[in-house]
Amino acid sequence: MIFTTKAEYGVRLLVELGRSSEGMPISLKAIAESEGLPLAYLERIVALLKKAGIVESTRGAHGGYRLARDPREIRMDDVVLALEGQVAPMSCFVEDLPDGSKVLCSHHDDGELCATKLLWMRVQGGVLEALQRTTLHELVLFSQRDTQPLTVTTSS
Repeated sequence: MIFTTKAEYGVRLLVELGRSSEGMPISLKAIAESEGLPLAYLERIVALLKKAGIVESTRGAHGGYRLARDPREIRMDDVVLALEGQVAPMSCFVEDLPDGSKVLCSHHDDGELCATKLLWMRVQGGVLEALQRTTLHELVLFSQRDTQPLTVTTSS
C-alpha cells in the first residue's frame, strides 16, 4: 500500500504545528520553507485538514494555522482518511456496490469467491489498526527525540 505525498506532507505539516509552542499559529510559508515542501501543494492539503476539523486558521499579521484539537486526540487514521479518502490495499476495496458492500473482485461476480480477499482484508485491517493507534502527539515526541549517536559496547 502506497500513500501519496498528500498524506506524507500532511503529516509533516501536522507535526510542525504540533511542535509549535503553546499552539501559536504558524504560516504555511514558514512550514514550506522549513520542510522544503511546495507552498501551493500545502495550501491544498491544509484545506482538506481544515475541512476535517483537524486544523484551524487565524487571519491577520500574526495569522496562520494551528491544531484544532489536542495532539493526543488526533489519530493518524483520521488524518490519512481526510487526505487520501480511503485506505485500501487494492482498488477493489474502494469501489461501492449498489447493496452497500465495499469489496469487489475483478475475477468473480461475487467478491466472496475471491481467493485473495482474506489476505487483503487482513492487510487493510493491519494498516488501519496502526493508523488508529498512532496519535499526532506520539509523532511530535518522536520528532523531538534525542538524536545522540548510539555507542556500541563489547563485553570482554
